[in-house]
Amino acid sequence: MKSVTFEDSLFEDCYFEDITSSNTFFKNCTFISTIFYNTDLFEYKFINSRVVNSTFLHNKEGCQLDFSDDNNAYMIYFVSFLGTLAVLPGNIVSALLMDKIGRLRMLGG
Repeated sequence: MKSVTFEDSLFEDCYFEDITSSNTFFKNCTFISTIFYNTDLFEYKFINSRVVNSTFLHNKEGCQLDFSDDNNAYMIYFVSFLGTLAVLPGNIVSALLMDKIGRLRMLGG
């Protein structure tokens, strides 16, 4: 589940298994006799929610990678573009030197 917000919902006798969620929250929800097995649904994702007679089994542990909306594709490509621009002056200088002193001398140096 990615970027889903459940509001004022009732979950009764449900079974959540192998759920990985990113930016998913439950607001003012009620969970009755629900089983959460191998999920990353932790307490902070239940905002003002009631959990009655529910069980959390084998929660996912450790740092789960969360590619939320903050890491959009534009920033990833922009940072890559800036890295490419940083090496451009060195590439120009080495191309001019290779033209001036020759390929073998440049390789030997």
